[in-house]
Amino acid sequence: MKAIGILGSTGSIGTQSLDIMGWFPDDYEVKVLTAHKNAALLAEQTKKFHPTVIALGDETRYNELKAALPGYEGEILCGEEGVLAAAAVGVDMMIHGISGMAGLAPLLKTIEAGNDVAFANKESLVTAGHLVMDLVRRRGIAFLPVDSEHSAVFQCLQGGRSGLKKLVLTASGGPFFHCAPEELNNVTPEMALKHPTWNMGAKVTIDSSTMMNKGLEVIEAHWLFDCPYDRIDVLIQPQSVIHSMVCFEDGSFIGHLGKADMRIPIQYALTYPERKANPVEELDFAALGKIDFYAPRREIFPLMALAYDVGRAGGTLPAVMNAANETLVYKFLEKRISYKDIYRIVADTVERHDNIPSPSLAEILNAAEETKARLAKI
Repeated sequence: MKAIGILGSTGSIGTQSLDIMGWFPDDYEVKVLTAHKNAALLAEQTKKFHPTVIALGDETRYNELKAALPGYEGEILCGEEGVLAAAAVGVDMMIHGISGMAGLAPLLKTIEAGNDVAFANKESLVTAGHLVMDLVRRRGIAFLPVDSEHSAVFQCLQGGRSGLKKLVLTASGGPFFHCAPEELNNVTPEMALKHPTWNMGAKVTIDSSTMMNKGLEVIEAHWLFDCPYDRIDVLIQPQSVIHSMVCFEDGSFIGHLGKADMRIPIQYALTYPERKANPVEELDFAALGKIDFYAPRREIFPLMALAYDVGRAGGTLPAVMNAANETLVYKFLEKRISYKDIYRIVADTVERHDNIPSPSLAEILNAAEETKARLAKI
């Protein structure tokens, strides 16, 4: 039986990971669960899966969690230090589903502990790819992607990288890829949250509509697959059935196709290199009928183009861009700024930043926090 930990168990990745635990009850033992503030759901998960360690990031909800678990004999940790301690618990695999920059320190902590990792926190590689991948190599752990695009590339490369020409990350394009630029002037949060295929959290859904998420994934792919930026392409594929492709020098393309269900790449990370039957509905090509492709337009998705430039520049710029985008997305959701303000202010913030090359963890976190603090005043 494989011991599993889940960092961010109450989020989208965490809850879907626990779905998979339910599919294979004889194969996995849930040992660690952490959440930020959803004490009620964490308590419910604890009663069902009986982990030996749980952690809640929001210290103010500790009593609520404790009261919901009378008779629980495991260890209950709280606060940032509690989450870090839980991340360091030894397991066969730690599923990393904490979103945003908050996931960076726990990721480094669990890698340091020697745990194999199934990760879905793109911000960690975007902002500190040089630190993360160096530590992965030094600890010699398995570091398996859960994001559907990077899992797809990983699977396409199982036959080897000989003759690899480029990676092609696919994107749904969100709800606005057909729009004229002037139509973006009137975009509301309600409009941007209507994702055509994926069921994701609000922040990720807005990032999908601007394709900032794809820009972040390009930087992530650069670090994960050691691939130059000029050999990473992005292609809009609205049906979201081709999750990514690789192209070889002889003109061959290998792609990964499947239903738009995050449980498929999560399961592959857990069972790698094996595959197991599951209850996910099989893709019906006859019912699908067609697969469309479009090139992303810079005038509609300037944030994605900015991400390429920032990734090439490196240093603390990716952390600043990510922190600015994260802050501004929530301001847009609160209707404090317009949709187009997201790009305008992110680009201005990046341009004004005094970049630090090869930054330390402290410098990365400081750059991100200073950016958030400055933009919080808007």
